[in-house]
Amino acid sequence: MGPLLITLGLAVLAWVVVVGDLVRRHRPVWHWYLVGYPATACRVLFTWRKVAQLSDLAVSKLPPRGLLGDLVVKGDPLRPVAPRISFPRATRMGLTVLVRLHAGQTPATFLKAADAFVHAWKVHAVRITSPQRGVVLLTATATDPLQRPGLASAPAELLSALLGVLESGGAWVMNLRLVPHWLIAGATRSGKSTLLARLITQLAPQPVALVGIDCKGGVELGLFADRLSALATRRREAVAVLSALVVDMQDRMSACRSAGVRSIWELPDKARPVPVVVIVDEIAELYLSDGTRESKAEAEQCSTLLLRLAQLGAALGLHLIVAGQRVGSDLGPGVTALRAQLSGRICHRVNDPGTAEMTLGDLNKDAVAVAQSITAEERGVAVCTGPDGGWSRARSHLTPTEEAVSTARKYAVAAPKLPGFDRALEVLKGDDK
Repeated sequence: MGPLLITLGLAVLAWVVVVGDLVRRHRPVWHWYLVGYPATACRVLFTWRKVAQLSDLAVSKLPPRGLLGDLVVKGDPLRPVAPRISFPRATRMGLTVLVRLHAGQTPATFLKAADAFVHAWKVHAVRITSPQRGVVLLTATATDPLQRPGLASAPAELLSALLGVLESGGAWVMNLRLVPHWLIAGATRSGKSTLLARLITQLAPQPVALVGIDCKGGVELGLFADRLSALATRRREAVAVLSALVVDMQDRMSACRSAGVRSIWELPDKARPVPVVVIVDEIAELYLSDGTRESKAEAEQCSTLLLRLAQLGAALGLHLIVAGQRVGSDLGPGVTALRAQLSGRICHRVNDPGTAEMTLGDLNKDAVAVAQSITAEERGVAVCTGPDGGWSRARSHLTPTEEAVSTARKYAVAAPKLPGFDRALEVLKGDDK
């Protein structure tokens, strides 16, 4: 009877292991709620005091003292007291813990202890935020959700593009109505070009004019020329296209002023000009010069025109998407001024820490450190800002080049004609002859 029970017990244990592994691989959320969350919650509760002490989060309070005649009676010896925490609350593939800070404590000390939480709780990452004064929220994720991102969904809106998925599991959406201008930084093969292809495929079906500026001979944006209302492949062409856009912007200002409104979105539908999204691939090609007078003049013109569009275009339906491997001040003083106007930021893997700092440093120092940790194997992974001023890790959906080109051709008839563009490029071609 004994050997039979042992055999039966081993069979049951093997069955549990096999079923558990199947559930973990095919239903990771179920596995997390049934197994992962209870185990992680126990680790949080049992290790909190020790981790708090080792990470200098515990505060030593003075013992009570009493006076008995001429004798001073002291209480118990000093004991570090860890901050109070709430019971870990389960989330999808993670958990959250609310911490009540001691008097004088700041969230900065918890930011330094993030790695200690990761090791003690055996999770993928712990993010620290402060929703209100005196409180810190620790958000732990069990595994990296961007390794196998699911296809998120988002409501279809004008000037809104579903780019991919956020680390939280939600949809990564670029909404140009909420954040009108964006800066995208990333090294070669980091996923920057794939992100631009995804953006174009999302905007192609919408009643939006797309303008491409790709001074690398059009090797990237030229693939989508069928859907673009204008494409500049040289800096001289970029100057002509940007100049035409500034003229169009002034016409839009006049229309708004005549109607007594502040933006084109307050105009009647029939009187509203078509929104324009200007996509610049490799910003350095517009700013660097070979030292000749003509080259310097073109670079200065591009700098001035882009800055004007960024400063005044949001309310007039003119939006900028500027991408580049590096967006530092070494490209010229105009880059720093332009970067300040691009409130939306996306940073892929970069070649040097300075680029991550220049992209995200003026918004959040923690985001810079996370962006610098992106590896070459994590193509498409980026740190992005949100409309609320926060940041998150995200991964763009992989859009094959063939699919993106096919979508551009499919909606070629939807490319609006913009005033003054054809004439500006024709004059430029005549000058070349």
